[in-house]
Amino acid sequence: MIIVGLTGNFGMGKSTAAKMFGELGAVTIDTDEIVKNLLHEPDVIEEIKKAFGDDIAEGGSVNKSLLSQIVFNFPHLRISLEDILHPRIFKIIDKEISMLKAEGGKNIVIIQAPVIFERGYQNKFDIIITVHTPDNVAIERLKGKGISEEEALNRLRNQFPIEMKVSKSDYSIDNSLTIEETQEQVNEIYQKLCFNEIKHRRN
Repeated sequence: MIIVGLTGNFGMGKSTAAKMFGELGAVTIDTDEIVKNLLHEPDVIEEIKKAFGDDIAEGGSVNKSLLSQIVFNFPHLRISLEDILHPRIFKIIDKEISMLKAEGGKNIVIIQAPVIFERGYQNKFDIIITVHTPDNVAIERLKGKGISEEEALNRLRNQFPIEMKVSKSDYSIDNSLTIEETQEQVNEIYQKLCFNEIKHRRN
C-alpha cells in the first residue's frame, strides 16, 4: 500500500485531482470532510470554545464562517485550531488505513491534505503530490464560486508559496490548463504509483 499526500494551495484543484485518482481506482480520503464531521462532536466543540470563546459555537454547533474569518486573520489561532483537529484527523485516517490493510484491498490511498508542508507532516506519507496553478488563476476560479478576491488572497498568503511545495514534492500536477490535460497528468502519475507499488511489494 502507498499512502499519498495530495496537497496544493487554496483553489488550485486538489479535489479535482482527487476525484480523478478515485475514478482510476485509488481510495481517496478528504481531510476537509473529516473536519466537517469533527466540528459537530461535543468534545471538539468544547475545546474550540475554550480556545476561541463561547461565541464561536451557537446552538451546539461551531460557527464555521466566523471560525474561518478568525483563523485566516490570526495565524497563531489557526495553529491552535489545527492542534485541536489534526491529532483527531490522523487518528481517523490511521483507522481507515488499518481497515483497508485488513481487507487486503486497494493499494493506493490518496489523502487530500492542505497543510502538509506548513505543519511538517511530510514523513506521514510515502509520496507527496502537489496540485498547482498560478495564484491569479486560483483567485479567478474562486471568485467564480462566490469567494471574494480579498478572502482568496488572504488564504493564499497564509500558505507556503506553491513553488516551494512543488519543489519538495515527488510529483506535481499543473491544473491551470484544460481538464483533459489535468487528466493526462493524473493518469501518468497513477501508472507510476502502480508500478512503484509492485516494486515495493517485491522488496
